[in-house]
Amino acid sequence: MLRLSTKGQYGVRAMYEIARGYNRGPITIKEISERQDVSVAYLEQILNTLRKAGIISSVKGPGGGYVLGRDPDNISIGAILRELEGPVAITSCLDPKEGCMRVEGCVTHLLWKALGENIEAFLDKMTLRDLLRGDQFIEVPRKEGGKKAGKGVSAGLGR
Repeated sequence: MLRLSTKGQYGVRAMYEIARGYNRGPITIKEISERQDVSVAYLEQILNTLRKAGIISSVKGPGGGYVLGRDPDNISIGAILRELEGPVAITSCLDPKEGCMRVEGCVTHLLWKALGENIEAFLDKMTLRDLLRGDQFIEVPRKEGGKKAGKGVSAGLGR
């Protein structure tokens, strides 16, 4: 089944911690590491990528750390994941780096493309503010006769 890498998972969790401190000052990488149980070395790689993309900024010196580059309402989970993981490519044929020679005659190409676009649309709709509020996420309707999903999935990112 589909899975995000730890880079994407930890990146969103780190961004949640940075967003928690929005307008209160920088958060240190050590604090993020302790709260989310992720190594400082791995976080350095992740946060450096997000800093280069302008999603976060680093503050040097005593009392320094990381801050959001803009309001949490304006940072989507999709933007974070695209920087860390690249575009959603459900299959290798949709990966811009790999491509596919069978696209024209492939019966499933449009299916996988639509699935990827729906995942991206969902992730682009969800923001750091949604995680901070602990909003319940959109319920996906099920087919008639099938069990209906619960009321949503809680953010549950804090420790």
